[in-house]
Amino acid sequence: MMTELVENIRYTADVVCIRDGEVLLIERGWDPHKGALALPGGHVDPGETSRNAAARELLEETGVHVAPADLTLIGVWDAPDRDPRGRYITAAYAITVPHDTVARAGDDATAVRWVPLTTAEELAFDHDEIVAAARLQTLHHS
Repeated sequence: MMTELVENIRYTADVVCIRDGEVLLIERGWDPHKGALALPGGHVDPGETSRNAAARELLEETGVHVAPADLTLIGVWDAPDRDPRGRYITAAYAITVPHDTVARAGDDATAVRWVPLTTAEELAFDHDEIVAAARLQTLHHS
């Protein structure tokens, strides 16, 4: 008889928010990766879609308001070791916002920063991979 392994999986959503060739990053105020730059994002709440969670987290962490319907799915990141806290699967979305969009640090973020899409590297978790995928997608659609 085989025993089925049950894994506790957490579901998150991340946003690549682009303005004039720059991506909006937050400085993480907590571990893991405290002090590192990361994409805005977080847990998908019960009864919520990842798309709605992405828009909500972007607003909570950066003050940037977007319509969930305007978010484009970039992909799903599910490598078993992508988060030191355990198994996290994220749905990553991209959105381009107007050039006069202003961001400010909200919950969980100690600072927000616009960084050129081309140099957004060494981010927390696998967020540089997500940004790279968004950059490719943006190039193909522009």
